[in-house]
Amino acid sequence: MRWRGGRRSSNIEDRRGMGVGRKAVGGGLGTIVLVLVALYFGIDPTIILQQGVHVDSPSTQTTAPYEPSDREKELADFVSVVLADTEDVWKALFREMGSQYEEPKLVLFSGMVESACGLAQSAMGPFYCPMDHKVYIDLSFYNDLKQRIGAPGDFAQAYVIAHEVGHHVQTLFGITQKVNEMRRRVSPVQANRLSVRMELQADCFAGVWANRAHKLRNILEPGDVEEALNAASAIGDDRLQRRSRGYVTPDSFTHGTSAQRVRWFKKGLDSGRLEACNTFEADQL
Repeated sequence: MRWRGGRRSSNIEDRRGMGVGRKAVGGGLGTIVLVLVALYFGIDPTIILQQGVHVDSPSTQTTAPYEPSDREKELADFVSVVLADTEDVWKALFREMGSQYEEPKLVLFSGMVESACGLAQSAMGPFYCPMDHKVYIDLSFYNDLKQRIGAPGDFAQAYVIAHEVGHHVQTLFGITQKVNEMRRRVSPVQANRLSVRMELQADCFAGVWANRAHKLRNILEPGDVEEALNAASAIGDDRLQRRSRGYVTPDSFTHGTSAQRVRWFKKGLDSGRLEACNTFEADQL
């Protein structure tokens, strides 16, 4: 991926090296666990918070100055360029629709982080919090993406950011709020199916970004698309469950199968059109 000459985003919030302490308000450790589980399974944490559960009120404490390695410095630089690319693409798309794009913040953290959706640990992976319009990522996730998930490459890393920004776009469109309302009125299995459609749409939005960013700045190099498709395939529910359990339970899927994630990313990538990403009216995912 051609990224080194790209614009850097000013919407980076670096919290690496910041310790997170807690002063209990109610709910305690059990609530934190619930929020973390929600993040892991792709559930909007606001669903838990809006059901009358109170999260601990964390206080962020500065510890020793954080000294990133050269690799971490490069990754932080890379993430800033990718975020800037998403800003440019979505600004243009919203302008075409006669609207204005609200840029999200991207928070870099290490270990644990406080968000408006609760506390999260790096083991949960990158996530988007609709309550504060911020994307959160511990850059160590990229080591997991390469070594444990088997999806190396800078464009695979860019796809992860673009997917989370896709959730931000869903929030701006009001999709997130509507889906959460629907999820509260249906069975757990039906709620999971709605989550799958939401995640696949974010994959499709990531593909739209890749299409438009390449037209704007010629970012794609040979092999980049394959990297993103490999990443999408590697984090399908079926593949992750088979790796961890040895079997799959489709009714528990929240993100979609490997084939579905690849298919919807490609829909966005091939078309570059938001209209191609209406997963909620698709007869077949």
